[in-house]
Parts: sequence; structure tokens; C-alpha cells
Amino acid sequence: MKPIDFEVERTISAPIERVFARLADIEGYNDWMTGTGSMLKHTRQTSPGEPRVGTTFEDDTVPGVVPGEIVELEAPHTLVYHWWQRSRSGKLKFEGWPSYRLASVGDDETLVRHRGRLVPYGVWRLGTPIFRWLAVRERTITVDALKESFARDRGAP
Repeated sequence: MKPIDFEVERTISAPIERVFARLADIEGYNDWMTGTGSMLKHTRQTSPGEPRVGTTFEDDTVPGVVPGEIVELEAPHTLVYHWWQRSRSGKLKFEGWPSYRLASVGDDETLVRHRGRLVPYGVWRLGTPIFRWLAVRERTITVDALKESFARDRGAP
């Protein structure tokens, strides 16, 4: 079976540098993703230092803890994460590559092109239509929460 690929686009009322910084701040997701209905419960960076290629993290999600890393980072335009989930026996169940491509569309606006790629393995491939729906839902929640976080910033005193 082919990977599950899709794209979500949003224009965000904020400069590209601020949008990129928010997306690259792994633990910052805990602030702006709370209460969104996402499967993400909490995330934490597991390697020291500023985000860069090779920075690792763990997402505590409804299905369990999922490790990942940054695999591409070119500020302020490109950010690609890679995560994976294994069975108790160590077999790969899923891999995902959420990526963000940013472009300035004005002094204070940024076009966010968020591409999701999900690959189910083994018996999990049978659920591809359901996993596609879940992946699109989850990634749409993320981009909408990002956009809303900047709208809240503008409304703050």
C-alpha cells in the first residue's frame, strides 16, 4: 500500500519568523495544543539544546508514547519531524513525517503548508482508510490550533 499523504494550508497573521519559532519549540506545543481535541496529551524534548536536526522528543498521545526527531530544519522556511510507533515486540507499526513549509505573504502573514505523511505497516495497513481520516483530522487540528494561538496573541492586552 502507498503512504497516506495529504496537505493542509492556512494563512496565519504573524511574521514567518514567529510562526517558525512556535513550530520548532517542541515543548511549546503543550501551551497552544491544550484543549483542542487532539490525540496529543503532552510533548517533551528529550535531547538538550535549541531545536536542530537530530533533536529528539516524546509525544504522550492517547494511543501511547511516541518517540520522534527533527529530520530537517531550515529556518524560517522548512521544518520536518519524523516519529514512529512500535509494537511491544519491537515491530514497526507506524511512521509519520509531519512537515511544514512556510512562506511570507506580507509583512505580518505567513502561508503554512503542512504536509502529512503516514505509513502503516503489517496488519495495520488494513486500517488505512481509518488512519487516513484520523491523520487528516489530527494534522488539521494542529494547524488550526497554531493559527488560533496567534489570534489569541493579537487579542492579548
